Amino acid sequence: MSRPAFDLGVYLVTDRPALMGRQLLDVVGRAVAGGATIVQLREKEAATREFVELARAVLGLTRPRGVPLIINDRVDVALAAGADGVHVGQDDMHPADVRALLGARAIIGLSVTGEDEARAARGMPVDYLGAGPVFATATKKDAGAPQGLPGLAAMLALAEVPVVAIGAIKEGNAREVMETGVAGVAVVSAICSAPDPCEAAVQLRHIVEAGRTR
Repeated sequence: MSRPAFDLGVYLVTDRPALMGRQLLDVVGRAVAGGATIVQLREKEAATREFVELARAVLGLTRPRGVPLIINDRVDVALAAGADGVHVGQDDMHPADVRALLGARAIIGLSVTGEDEARAARGMPVDYLGAGPVFATATKKDAGAPQGLPGLAAMLALAEVPVVAIGAIKEGNAREVMETGVAGVAVVSAICSAPDPCEAAVQLRHIVEAGRTR
């Protein structure tokens, strides 16, 4: 059975410290209503049981709208919650092992931070690459050096699967990121910290769709 289609256009990565005191479910719900096309639940501090319960609650918001929920790092949480996939970094479980555990229908993403990692990802059983950081970011302390738009384009040229760009992407720079040919933009604070997460997602969706038609 083939995996369902998914859209990397406006890829929301959650970050509870960035929520400006608001509830995660409220922000995710508003982002999805505004046009976020895929959600990655990233929880670095939550206990396992809390993480699973939170994933199930987020699924209650995303699944009715056909928006996939991706779990950051934790294959066990994805399995327990029935999420749509997992995103792993270079030091996490190998994508081949993730695929073996989750099966052919799961959406699996891999972070790459430069040309060497993008080249090494060729042939791996992943569905997309998260390439970055494009710009300097304070959201993820271990994100590595910014690659800039030329670095992003170089990773894109090496990729065998769709690429979503990440790293300090916001409404003001999303257009130039889309001009590289990526499939979408992954954002954290651009939605999580926005005064109106729904409107932020609407504006990003407009930029992404316009970028696809050029």
